[in-house]
Amino acid sequence: MTERNLSVEDLLERIDELLNVLKLVSRDLADITKELKAAGVPEAAPKPTEGMRTTDDIRVLFPKDLEEMLTFEENGEYVVVKPRQFLGSENFAKIASIIREAGGEYISAGKESHFRVPREM
Repeated sequence: MTERNLSVEDLLERIDELLNVLKLVSRDLADITKELKAAGVPEAAPKPTEGMRTTDDIRVLFPKDLEEMLTFEENGEYVVVKPRQFLGSENFAKIASIIREAGGEYISAGKESHFRVPREM
């Protein structure tokens, strides 16, 4: 079968494989980011509970300027990320991208709109 004649099932399978690879890369990058930030602090960074992410695990994914615009809260199965201020379209897009890479989503709920990331890894 040539590249142009792939079935829909084959394409979906390849997309799933790519998504799995991207998730692994995203986790690796999050770990590296956490280690780099921890290297600049004299005390060791807190270790996440096995299989469960904390607010600190999500917080370290953001550059300092974006992190300061957000609040982070563990809420049952999710880490909820809310803006402290109006984000503007550029900052919103950057934050949404980081949240998506972490497996999260944006919840549109008027004044209660927020991002959420599953705590379970």
